[in-house]
Amino acid sequence: MADSVNLAMAFSIRVIRTVQEQLKALRKGIEDYLATIPQTLDSIPGIGPIFASGIVAELDVRQFKSHKEAAKYAGLAWTVHQSGKFTANRTRLILSGNRYLKYYMIEAANSVRVHDPVFAEYYAKKKAEPKEFAEGRVLALTARKLMRLVFYLLKTNRLYVPEGGIRQHA
Repeated sequence: MADSVNLAMAFSIRVIRTVQEQLKALRKGIEDYLATIPQTLDSIPGIGPIFASGIVAELDVRQFKSHKEAAKYAGLAWTVHQSGKFTANRTRLILSGNRYLKYYMIEAANSVRVHDPVFAEYYAKKKAEPKEFAEGRVLALTARKLMRLVFYLLKTNRLYVPEGGIRQHA
């Protein structure tokens, strides 16, 4: 019985190592390809090559006039329920939009809020507001704020400076 358990463990370890090697090669390939694309997203703390390549692959800023249009395209906008003078306060994110871009923006926002004090402060401020569905709402609002930054950086080809200034991309 011990031999079969050892054999199964050895096989599992071999599979895990193989997958780790494949992931390492894939990550290297993504980094190499990303280096050939003109983008400045990796200057944002918390956005690495995976998030940057996903966002760049899904978002072409030349198609949009403003960050609001890009956010709506990503599905980072809220539905509007109104009738006459009444406007509902309890609405949800729109269901349409590019689900892959939405995923990358929300995950990147979650990462950026950990690494950048400006986004951490914004996240904490929005989380303190008493609302229903606070966690999802806060991440969506942070992703919306990140979309403004991403749109501006890609549109102007500038690097992000965490202290609030922006320097020209060399």
